[in-house]
Amino acid sequence: MLDNTPELAALLDRHTEGLAFPREFYTSRGLYDAEIRQYWNASWIWVGHICQIPEPGDFFTFDYGPESIIIARDRAGEVGAFLNVCRHRGSRVCTEAAGNARLFVCPYHAWTYELNGRLRGAQHMPEGFDPSAHGLLRAHIRVFQGMILICTADSPPDIDPVLKQIAPLTAPFGLDRLRIAHEASYPVPANWKLALENYMECYHCGPAHQEYSRSHSLKDPASMTPELMGALAANAAQAGVSIEEVIINGSNAGAVAVDAYHRRYPLYSGYQTGSQSGAPLAPLLGDVTAFDGGATDLQLGILNNFLIYADHVVGYRFVPRDVQQTDIQVIWYVREDAEAGRDYDADALTWLWHVTSLDDERIIRVNQEGVNSHHFVPGPLSEMEWGIRAFYTGYLDVMRQSLTP
Repeated sequence: MLDNTPELAALLDRHTEGLAFPREFYTSRGLYDAEIRQYWNASWIWVGHICQIPEPGDFFTFDYGPESIIIARDRAGEVGAFLNVCRHRGSRVCTEAAGNARLFVCPYHAWTYELNGRLRGAQHMPEGFDPSAHGLLRAHIRVFQGMILICTADSPPDIDPVLKQIAPLTAPFGLDRLRIAHEASYPVPANWKLALENYMECYHCGPAHQEYSRSHSLKDPASMTPELMGALAANAAQAGVSIEEVIINGSNAGAVAVDAYHRRYPLYSGYQTGSQSGAPLAPLLGDVTAFDGGATDLQLGILNNFLIYADHVVGYRFVPRDVQQTDIQVIWYVREDAEAGRDYDADALTWLWHVTSLDDERIIRVNQEGVNSHHFVPGPLSEMEWGIRAFYTGYLDVMRQSLTP
């Protein structure tokens, strides 16, 4: 265990600013365990969307590392989040990924919980046992325009000012009026940080993502010419969409700072959305009135990433399973009334980010294989890897907090 030890301090101090992380950051079991406790458990994590739990009794679970969270709608219609850990001897309570339940019943000794987490029944307990003190442990929860975020820290970082600032920029897309068109998981034998770092830079986009690079101008900042930006600004204004670039550097003493990022950028000429041909894929989202030929990068905290086109949303997260095992999870959303086969073709909708995720699985896998070498020496970061620099800064701040007595 590396929590609050000289070993952890020494490992964190091995990083040199401007260079990639050293090998041990991606290979150490002790560091991985510390990250789950100190970074992931103290961060806001996007776990799903309200469309997954429309009715009382609906629930789903979200797992990361050794943790499991139950997200449920109770009989009063309230959405809650609970640790999927029985308050008796620790068994998982929900063993299904999703469903509808009248109650939550532990499969081990049948302790029974209400949908709001309250302990309803526990047989053969001693005199003086207080059921009210043994409900499911709650996670903090926020629902932002339909997107559900949770945090398991005792004192979560203050995300509300960030959400308030971002809300007007995303409101036209009607994110609360979506449905899941498709979801996929791409397991990769690599540390979660390598997967996240890969998403946070487009230095690799030109060499590694041929399909993406045909349509998306972010492969090279120089490609975002005044002509492209001017056309996007005019089209976005007509469509009712903001192109404002917003960078929020959050601060919250004693907890993980909640940073956020919003920017709409132009697709190349001839592309109205992220499709193979450039043609629209689904009905326009929310209150958007036209295809503007742009895409929005949205980040709510470092772990929660979304790409918003005029007609669909793609959510990305990189979920740790073990030191060198990560699930790249991708969820495609369309307007809530869109029907597959009538309003969109699922294969066409998912084509771009399916092939891109397959590329990512390959390059992240071989990246880990190289980093595993005892001869790996961290190299300098490119100017196009500014997102990784920001991640490193926040990550190191969080991990060093545990070193403070």
